[in-house]
Amino acid sequence: MATPQSDSSLSPLRTVAVVGLGTMGTGIIEVLAKAGRQVIGIDISGAQAARSVAALESSTARAVERGRLTEQERAGVLARVTTSTDLRAAADADLVIEVTPESYEVKQQVFRELDAIVRPTAVLATGTNALSVTRLAADSARPERVLGLHFFNPAPAMKLVEVVSSVLTAPQAVAAVTDLALELGKEPVAVGDRPGFVADGLLFGYLNQAAAMYESKYASREDIDAAMRLGCGLPMGPLALLDLIGVDTARTVLDAMYAESHDRLHAPAPILKQLSEAGLTGRKAGRGFYTYEAPGSPTVVPDALTPHEGAASAPGRPVRAVGVAGSGTMASGIAEVFAKAGYDVVLAARSEEKAEAARARIGKSLARSVDKGRMTAETAAKTLDRITPAGSYDAFADVDLAVEAVAEDLDVKRQLFEALDKVCKPGAILATTTSSLPVVACARATSRPQDVIGMHFFNPAPAMKLVEVVRTVLTADDVHATVREVCGTIRKHAVDCGDRAGFIVNALLFPYLNNAVKMVQEHYASLDDIDAAMKLGGGYPMGPFELLDVVGLDVSLAIERVLHREFRDPGLAPAPLLEHLVAAGCLGRKTGRGFREYARR
Repeated sequence: MATPQSDSSLSPLRTVAVVGLGTMGTGIIEVLAKAGRQVIGIDISGAQAARSVAALESSTARAVERGRLTEQERAGVLARVTTSTDLRAAADADLVIEVTPESYEVKQQVFRELDAIVRPTAVLATGTNALSVTRLAADSARPERVLGLHFFNPAPAMKLVEVVSSVLTAPQAVAAVTDLALELGKEPVAVGDRPGFVADGLLFGYLNQAAAMYESKYASREDIDAAMRLGCGLPMGPLALLDLIGVDTARTVLDAMYAESHDRLHAPAPILKQLSEAGLTGRKAGRGFYTYEAPGSPTVVPDALTPHEGAASAPGRPVRAVGVAGSGTMASGIAEVFAKAGYDVVLAARSEEKAEAARARIGKSLARSVDKGRMTAETAAKTLDRITPAGSYDAFADVDLAVEAVAEDLDVKRQLFEALDKVCKPGAILATTTSSLPVVACARATSRPQDVIGMHFFNPAPAMKLVEVVRTVLTADDVHATVREVCGTIRKHAVDCGDRAGFIVNALLFPYLNNAVKMVQEHYASLDDIDAAMKLGGGYPMGPFELLDVVGLDVSLAIERVLHREFRDPGLAPAPLLEHLVAAGCLGRKTGRGFREYARR
């Protein structure tokens, strides 16, 4: 990754000045001091400099309590840090990192003053994640020594550092800073100069869409956040993350991204402007999308929008027996979930053999749970006994809830719902597990559209806690109430959403994946760097290309096309590279090749 330092005029980066002592600046100081660097913290506010030192003392004290530092090491860290309110304190620094507010005027002023202060060999780094490094460099007297060094918050914990080169940056400066990042225990990713770089370039488009989804009243803030945490394994929901980042900061980043891309997905959602201008900028203000205990507190407190536990809803219908239609992984997983919760389950497929095979798959899954100590052999046997395989949907005559999990093909689902309408008793609820097709189209295939609803489980159903409960404009209130109750009984977290393409999770997830493909297609960054950036900088359990190969490129392309068709946004058009790989039969892990190659099983 890094190349050997080859410019003898470039001094070792032993003394580092950090300009701007907010949360990020303080975190960067801690990282540098722990790695043995002499650090000069500079802020125009003496009070802010004092707060930064207090925060550093507190953070290192906690590290001692947790056994991560000794008292002697802590004393060494604190001794290596000095602070000043005068930029001239940076005169002897080998590297200056500015993390001042996201404003060209502020940053250019800092760089102009530094030009007259620092040694000719010093490297100047900007911590911006939204502004043009090239523009800042061009305004400096030493553009070849200006680059971007983008840490992630909290800097001591987050491994990713984006090293940003402009067309003016000397390779030796990049190499020196990359070496430093490695010595700090970070994982540097080399990127070019464009707003958001890799991680934020992908992250902020997703956050913006989540804000727009909330603004349109499609789903509640709690349901949007829970859906992305539970459906994608993300450490935080998007609206909570916007509050942590700062709503005003997010708006600034998106403005910069939109100025370059003119992609509507980057045009800041109006609610970001409204909240910013009202001073509701997130945690730091004590209120943003959520309300907090106090400014700066992470503790969310109830407000007027907080849903009331046990709020009155329409009484539900009794559900004792459940029918699951299908014989694939999803159908068998859903049948297992219901049987574990004590429901009698009829597992019906197109043939007795397929239904028996699906039941056998459930038996193996339960046996694995026994082996891992998650259930007793007796409980597993009782669970399997509750599942009755059937080779015909006629076996659904007495079920109270029928859940289809057949192929993601609207004609196939319509035919099935026509059949269920004839077989199922009056009052039985008919649910589809579709992830992208219109639920109302399934409902219209029956004579009882009021009894039809979406129950979108996530794969693998026994492990994933989320169910998206999808109401159509025709769904009856008591049907919705029943399905919410059932989700509680099977220990799933239900989120409510309307009947539109992608629901919550896929509508937010797949444009992000598509944008990652565009980055590779445009030769902006490599697959490995993008995957690393999102795992290390965003806390994602998988990088976008790892996830695409697991999901299947054909499945991903189909969902992208559905989203594009529904919302007609040019930014949602599938990336040509994705289409080309699918046309070539490179569908991901299942074919042995997608964005990466895999060993054949």
